[in-house]
Amino acid sequence: MRLAVVLSSSQRHHFKNMSEKGDVDLTGAKQNTGVWLVKVPKYLSQQWAKATGRGEVGKLRICKKGNQGKAEVSFTLNEELTVIEGIEDKTVSAPREHPFTMQSVGGQMLAVFTETSSDKIALEGVVVQRAECRPAVSESYMRLKRLQIEESSKPARLSQQLDKAVTSNYRPVANHAYNLEYERKKKEEGKRARADKQQVLDMLFSAFEKHQFYNIKDLVDITKQPVSYLKEILRDIGIYNVKGTHKNTWELKPEYRHYQGEEKTDE
Repeated sequence: MRLAVVLSSSQRHHFKNMSEKGDVDLTGAKQNTGVWLVKVPKYLSQQWAKATGRGEVGKLRICKKGNQGKAEVSFTLNEELTVIEGIEDKTVSAPREHPFTMQSVGGQMLAVFTETSSDKIALEGVVVQRAECRPAVSESYMRLKRLQIEESSKPARLSQQLDKAVTSNYRPVANHAYNLEYERKKKEEGKRARADKQQVLDMLFSAFEKHQFYNIKDLVDITKQPVSYLKEILRDIGIYNVKGTHKNTWELKPEYRHYQGEEKTDE
């Protein structure tokens, strides 16, 4: 694996000290090896990974026009690596010609290191030229980009209408395993899981529309909530009767009352 990093003077001294301890091989620095740092399109690096045999991926052409002319650099991808598969189940051809856009290093000290599987790090050389490898605009490249954009914009999940019966692997089950496990744990632990407060309020209001008075046991059975949590919510909306005919029952505060058949509270 090769990695390009920017080194300050103190960092270069740090790497030199690491080399003395046997952690970093700085042979490349002693040989003053110059390397190019080139940015390539993602699809191009993916195609390179498919190279077989000696790993030849294409040809690099460097030419200079005239004595004072700038160097023109281009990369030609091997023809057998131009086939891109897996986009909408279609076969797409990658462009072969890739001219370079040359860039200056900009006064930065860039170095390329190689890290082996044994965690040994070696300096390959210092970056003397930066460039960007871009595909030549062509019909095949524009089609490739269009298909890549369409592929990336597809939703992760799609609904599909089935025209025949599905196999048993996809049939819905009465209860999922994780639901059964949750119910088992609830019984073993003897605890009730707290629901969202608004959900509990909806259940309580629905119950009080049918009857005016409830004892706490009946409300626990209706809401399936822990007693302490249920009482905490009831204190916000209800009144606890401590005497009279409906002693030890809960009813809604006057501002929340709305009964189907309203029962009168005994004085």
